[in-house]
Amino acid sequence: MNWLLFLLFLAATAAAGATGVMFKPGPWYEALLKPDWTPPKWAFPVAWTTLYILMAFAASRVAPLPGAGLALALFALQITLNTLWTPTFFGAHLIGLGAGIILLLWVAVAAMMVQFWRLDAWAGLMILPYLGWLTVAASLNLWIWRNNPALPTPWR
Repeated sequence: MNWLLFLLFLAATAAAGATGVMFKPGPWYEALLKPDWTPPKWAFPVAWTTLYILMAFAASRVAPLPGAGLALALFALQITLNTLWTPTFFGAHLIGLGAGIILLLWVAVAAMMVQFWRLDAWAGLMILPYLGWLTVAASLNLWIWRNNPALPTPWR
């Protein structure tokens, strides 16, 4: 294991995670209609911390391998989209735009998982929980967008 690579990728994921500290859900989010299957508040920081560590570990396994360029480009794309979602949804309250970002994020992570898998099966498997959590998060974002029609349009 290359610890320097791991720490570099961990720093990238920490930067994305920092948006969760800067743009907290707050009263606006609490007032939204949400489905019964919304995860409890405590699950979000636990899940994201775990996922960011897994992402960094997976990327550090893939980075030194020959042919890792596309996999790393997809890592860069997904961490960028991941970083954009929180200020869009929680900061600007643009739920529809957030839905668009998270759907693109899901596609980028799915593609990254495939590329990681091709290079290192363990790295690909480490991305699977991220894709699962994004499926829940995207479903929640879309549900909130659809079921809170009083919010401003076009991006609500």
